[in-house]
Amino acid sequence: MSDAEMLITTVTGTLTLAYGVHPAEVTQIPAGTATVNYHVTDQTGGEWFAKVYRDRTALPRERAAVELAEFARAGHVPVPAVRRTREGDLIEEIGELAMSLWEYVPDAVTAEGGLTARRWPAVGTFLGRLHRRLADHPAAAPALRPATGVCDLERARSRYGRLITEYGRRGDLGPFEAWALDAARQRLALLDRAAVILAGLPELTEQIVHGDLASPNLLLRGDQVAAVVDFQPPRPRFLSWEIARIACDPRTVLLGDQWLTGLPALLAAYRDEHPKARVDDLVSTVAVGCAYTLASTYPLAEPLDNPGAVDAALQRYGRARHEAALVLLNRLDEAKEALRDSVR
Repeated sequence: MSDAEMLITTVTGTLTLAYGVHPAEVTQIPAGTATVNYHVTDQTGGEWFAKVYRDRTALPRERAAVELAEFARAGHVPVPAVRRTREGDLIEEIGELAMSLWEYVPDAVTAEGGLTARRWPAVGTFLGRLHRRLADHPAAAPALRPATGVCDLERARSRYGRLITEYGRRGDLGPFEAWALDAARQRLALLDRAAVILAGLPELTEQIVHGDLASPNLLLRGDQVAAVVDFQPPRPRFLSWEIARIACDPRTVLLGDQWLTGLPALLAAYRDEHPKARVDDLVSTVAVGCAYTLASTYPLAEPLDNPGAVDAALQRYGRARHEAALVLLNRLDEAKEALRDSVR
């Protein structure tokens, strides 16, 4: 029996013993980094999503993330329900296995295809509801902070310097490594512009947010938001940063100029759902997203730090992320005016 088959057998037994769920079929889903994921169909036809955690030392953080998901769901945010064990636990630990069990979201796709047309206001309404709910989380109250705290530019300079030095020491670079070296040089040269961008912004709101609102974690059914998954543990982050994570996703920006009209529609819907949202936070979305991406070495550093993760999909994403950052930088003034008009 292979390791994969043994794990499925263990998961099947845990579902029955710990959750009272009697599986008819357990199928691994080829996605996930911190978890191994399974689609479970039980003997009554019910469907579940099982997450097996790879790193047992991270379980306190994982449990806090599940609690945050429950908190959001209690505020009518579309979050799949987590099923507790017979003992009332959020995460079951048996031997070497640790897993959580969630409601399965059928007939949904991720937002990796990009935001278009009526998806923009739908995502704006969802984001407004999410942030309005999480503003009440007891871990931290919303607070104004200098926008320069969005990213550590000195740390970014050091990281880019390391990448350039390490790649330079390699005699023979593969195509993606050679591209990553060139992109690192470009981004290092642009950090002064990122500093000017952030210094020119007003103080912005930090509060508890989802924490990883990337397109794979936003599930859509048609043009509507079906669910959001994979919360991070509660930690204050800038609202502008989280909005930009999904609204300025490279796969959306590179679809063409439609993001310049779509993003204002998203922010208008956001503010309708979350009237207390500050205009400064919304108008600063593109500037924050641009500066943050320019300062991020991901995934340029992966060939050095995690070469096993460098597959074709990651290479495509890396190139798209770099190109999108340059598009945002070049259209920054135009975008700012469009956003300000939408939320006046």
